[in-house]
Amino acid sequence: MPAKTPPPTRRRFLGTSAVGALAIATAKLAPIGSAEAQTRTKRADLPKIKPGSNTSFASLRQIDAGVLNTGYAEAGPADGPAVILLHGWPYDIHSFVDVAPLLASAGYRVIVPYLRGYGTTRFLSSATFRNGQPSVIAVDIIALMDALKIEKAIVAGYDWGARTANIMAALWPERCKGMVSVSGYLIGSQDAGKMPLPPKSELEWWYQFYFATERGRAGYEKYTHDFAKLIWQIASPKWAFSDATFNRSAAAFDNPDHVAIVVHNYRWRLGLAEGEPKYDDLEKRLAEFPVIRVPTITLEGDANGAPHPDPSTYAKKFSGRYTHRTITGGIGHNLPQEAPNAFAQAVIEVDSYAT
Repeated sequence: MPAKTPPPTRRRFLGTSAVGALAIATAKLAPIGSAEAQTRTKRADLPKIKPGSNTSFASLRQIDAGVLNTGYAEAGPADGPAVILLHGWPYDIHSFVDVAPLLASAGYRVIVPYLRGYGTTRFLSSATFRNGQPSVIAVDIIALMDALKIEKAIVAGYDWGARTANIMAALWPERCKGMVSVSGYLIGSQDAGKMPLPPKSELEWWYQFYFATERGRAGYEKYTHDFAKLIWQIASPKWAFSDATFNRSAAAFDNPDHVAIVVHNYRWRLGLAEGEPKYDDLEKRLAEFPVIRVPTITLEGDANGAPHPDPSTYAKKFSGRYTHRTITGGIGHNLPQEAPNAFAQAVIEVDSYAT
């Protein structure tokens, strides 16, 4: 059964920042007939955008959702079909700073939340356990949908965000119209995490072992920004990101719960940290590696330097309409920021699968 989430609560707004002309224009779009009709009229003429064209979002907001006061960016018409874009570690909502206006220009209502432990997202209570286990992050996003009164959405993401989208699609398929998942099927379990991998694969997960130690926790706390920048370089070896691009995202790691959430996430995966008993049922269901039946497009960059499965190993985990494509041109792990047009087009295409 889906996890219960509290009723919607009032929004609290942060204010806005400047954004490129495309984002400003798309945030003010009016619907053309029905939301579905508007989307169809835009499907063939998605504007081309150079990665890095936008540097900020037109609208940043806060809302109480579940155990969090969640910070999120929003773009596009309020009555458009909803798309929720989910970032990974160590990144933030700026991974979608070019994708969001593209989708808004196609008539979508785009929601880009900071995950727990990132940016302006905060726990409502200091007594709440700083839990980073993957199922809980999915529960957060379902709670956000409830708070925003979004019944159903396309969910799309990479890294932690792709895993969260996978879990949502597996456990709450009635809330997911479609899914775009970078690196495919990423549902795991503690038992699977305890199984040894070949040495080369273990080497790729070096940071997971680092976080398993108290030295690693202290090191990540002391060198958060340097650590994150190293991961960016390893995961996207051909992406020549600027200091300004990195620093925009690195500001999100100053969240007071960031280190606790990250360390708990990786320790939980290895079975070195306990989760919360109230989520045990969700974890049992995920440990069966359920097939995902919602329409899905999986993406992979041709220069992804982070650990990722081969597409042939997960194709059968999707029983609905399904497509995989590899995005070429030296595209690394942060695919939506490195190839925003390809990512946005996948969202629009998977929407057509569901209509």
